[in-house]
Amino acid sequence: MTEENQISVPNGITLITGGARSGKSGLAQRLGQSWDGPVWVIATATAGDADMAARIERHKNERPKEWVTAETTLTVTSAFKKAPDNALVILDCVTMWVSNCLCNEFDVVKMERETLALVSTVSQREAPVVIVTNEVGLGIVPETEIARLYQDMLGRVNQALAQASERVLFLSAGRVTQLEKIEDVF
Repeated sequence: MTEENQISVPNGITLITGGARSGKSGLAQRLGQSWDGPVWVIATATAGDADMAARIERHKNERPKEWVTAETTLTVTSAFKKAPDNALVILDCVTMWVSNCLCNEFDVVKMERETLALVSTVSQREAPVVIVTNEVGLGIVPETEIARLYQDMLGRVNQALAQASERVLFLSAGRVTQLEKIEDVF
């Protein structure tokens, strides 16, 4: 990477959100590549069909070979605890994790408990954490109850993670906007 293209990753949590195919995972990877120490990736996707299997394989192939990847559908907090203290950890992505939890019959209370545990764990890390998630609340209200529950759960998880983050980035069409805390605006 040339010096002019070098980006830096701050300590603490960087939350990257946006729509599908907006460049979130690519930015997370660039942040990981800018880290001088080890990089761990916590991957939450499952291959439910051929298209998703191909996406997962593409993500794996794009990562540097020396990065450690922990694949987990539900135990994200435990995966963070296994990462060395000096490793930058990329969680890709919260969107799939919440979906996996909902499909495993997590209710709102259990999801809140899991979110609090995750926020507590990542907030205690010394090395940077990069978390990828989707913003699914920009469209119409979903028609089905389960889709509304998913949208609401993901929105709550995203807010909790954003509150704990030093930096929140919104991606659209490969462009980045840094989001400000409400307290900093008013």
